[in-house]
Amino acid sequence: MPQVTFEEIQCKSALNRVNVPKMSHLRWSLNPYRGCQHACVYCFARGNHEFLGYDTGRDFDQRIVVKVNLVEVLRRELRRPGWRREPVTIGTACDPYQQAELKYGLTRGALQAFRDHASPCSLITKSPNIVRDLPVLRELTAAAGCTVVFSVATLREEVWRHIEPETALPLHRLEAMAKLAGAGIRCGVMLAPIIPGLTDDAETLEAVVRAAREHGADFVGDNVLYLKPGTKEWFMPFLRETYPHLLPQYERFYKGAYAPRTYTDEVHSTVQELRERWELTPRHETPRQSAGQLQLAM
Repeated sequence: MPQVTFEEIQCKSALNRVNVPKMSHLRWSLNPYRGCQHACVYCFARGNHEFLGYDTGRDFDQRIVVKVNLVEVLRRELRRPGWRREPVTIGTACDPYQQAELKYGLTRGALQAFRDHASPCSLITKSPNIVRDLPVLRELTAAAGCTVVFSVATLREEVWRHIEPETALPLHRLEAMAKLAGAGIRCGVMLAPIIPGLTDDAETLEAVVRAAREHGADFVGDNVLYLKPGTKEWFMPFLRETYPHLLPQYERFYKGAYAPRTYTDEVHSTVQELRERWELTPRHETPRQSAGQLQLAM
């Protein structure tokens, strides 16, 4: 396990407005931590660490910024008269259940705040540690609506060990999802990133979609790898060392941040066929609270 340091800070805000036209379901985000101990080589959030004066490689994995007053700030924001109880996604730029959560408990505190204010949210994670918060997830589901998304790029262990070195086994994530789904929590899988030449073949994709269905997923989303500044500088040396035969393809594909549209369209089409085969929908919408729940919250 790499040596990790925690930098505790006071945050000025907890909720961040998101304006991404292609992701209309994502309106607000919340990230208790900056940086992520899971050390996924492809993480798109690596570039954010540069704003802190840290590098986007080892520092992103090992220098974790902790917003120690996040729950207090969040509760203040949720009390504002103008808050419309729009869905909030937790974990868009870090894993909210990375090991730091065992020490600080900020994600649990945030869930309790959303529950108390009858405000819906969703979470994205790779960690089975979320099962520890099953009681509050149940209460939040009843009070406002909650969706849990498990990120699974592949079930192939030899690939997983290279691309997500400090994460739980993909199967363990799916087993955690089954526990949550069995308790009435709406769950799904984000099949991402789909990595060209590595996890994009039909057999690998179907293995994830099938396993998602078998472990209680309501939906499977998908996204192809993109390499923005801060990530590309970390990912390409990894590729050169671990999968050098893929370098020519990546030099063609990633002159910019995104793979060619013809390629991504083909991948999305394949995943859509698999979703239809396994009777799954493509994306999640966090359920909005009922009129009765809103009245109760008032």
